Amino acid sequence: MTVHDFVAVGLGPFNLGLACLTDPLRAADGGDGLDGVFLEARDRWDWHPGMLLDDATLQVPFLADLVTMADPTSRWSFLNYLKQQGNLYPFYIRESFYPLRREYDDYCRWSAERLDTVRFGQRVVGVEHDGSSYVTRTATGDTFLSRRLVVGIGTSPRIPEPLRGAGVHSADYLAHKASLQQQRTITIVGSGQSAAEIYLDLLSDAPAHGYELVWLTRSPRFFPMEYTKLTLEMTSPEYGAYHRALPIDTRDRLAREQRHLFKGISGDLVDAIFDLHYQQRVTGDGPRTTLLTNTEVRGARSTGGGHELELFHLETGEAFDLRTDGLVLATGYAPTAPAFLDGIRDRLRFDEKGRYDVAADYSVDVSGGEVFVQNAEEHTHSLLAPDLGMGAYRNSVIIAALLGREVYPIEKRIAVQTFGVPDHLRRLESVG
Repeated sequence: MTVHDFVAVGLGPFNLGLACLTDPLRAADGGDGLDGVFLEARDRWDWHPGMLLDDATLQVPFLADLVTMADPTSRWSFLNYLKQQGNLYPFYIRESFYPLRREYDDYCRWSAERLDTVRFGQRVVGVEHDGSSYVTRTATGDTFLSRRLVVGIGTSPRIPEPLRGAGVHSADYLAHKASLQQQRTITIVGSGQSAAEIYLDLLSDAPAHGYELVWLTRSPRFFPMEYTKLTLEMTSPEYGAYHRALPIDTRDRLAREQRHLFKGISGDLVDAIFDLHYQQRVTGDGPRTTLLTNTEVRGARSTGGGHELELFHLETGEAFDLRTDGLVLATGYAPTAPAFLDGIRDRLRFDEKGRYDVAADYSVDVSGGEVFVQNAEEHTHSLLAPDLGMGAYRNSVIIAALLGREVYPIEKRIAVQTFGVPDHLRRLESVG
């Protein structure tokens, strides 16, 4: 049986980017190429299908595609996709760096369907180590041997404990939109981009359906995502290295404090929501809507087809209730430790809180350089982990670890600012 150089489990944008970047390394590169296979449980490519709203765009520029930041000459670039689709000039004339989300989804599908290393319909059920190779087994009964693993299963919808079993998560919004719009009252919980997109989408149709909208969040305000250039430098190799060296409690505190830096709402979307409110006010179409900040959901129960929410205002200290017919939970996503890795758990490193102890090269195994993770390292590498723009960088690092040499140039410093105390200002210990 063939022993692959690596098996990659999961096919989100990050592992798909790895597939694209390793594609030209298989048969070329002086015989020192990489033989990898990518296993995906789904039967076809789908990227957040529940949120593919017609006018929704990515929050990152088109350069944050699968490959460009590692290899601008790659045939798997977004620009080449546009050229092949006959859309390069229209995209140019449009004069926007931000692709439509549907467009990005189609670009990824275009890539996935042309890569012969991708295996759809292969749900991994277990991984073991036979003493020399990793043995990956799938639900179809297939077995794949490899020297290394790359786990990129992505994140799963996160639902806070008080809301378990209630409502519809934003990941499934479009599938439930029609039924939601038959309700008298629809409540959206959350304050990020997904919550704002759903609110705007429902607000646009509210005059035609006559429902009332409620949007609530425990955040003190509806935070716009900060997009200034010095803040963008926090998605840099330097900041990732600085963050990883911090004490674990400091890293966890920063993770809470920095969420609005990549989970906030785009400024244009905030303005569009206000403008639509104003338009509906002027035309007499409403809006019949309530926006609540500082509001925490402390309990929920289903009642006669609707939901009773127990709420608490964090600033006034008041407890109050809300009854709603429809409920959308835009409460985000969280990484999960897959059960299929239980068979090699003794070969993996974990921190004191039971999370992957992720090394600088994104490996998590005790030997180093055998098992890598994608987008499961926010607690070690900071907000770089979910950022699409840093996916090609991380894959460049992983490829270098797989081959033992740097194939795609890996940037060491890109930021203007310095994180931490610079060496030339550091106090030296007195001697003697």
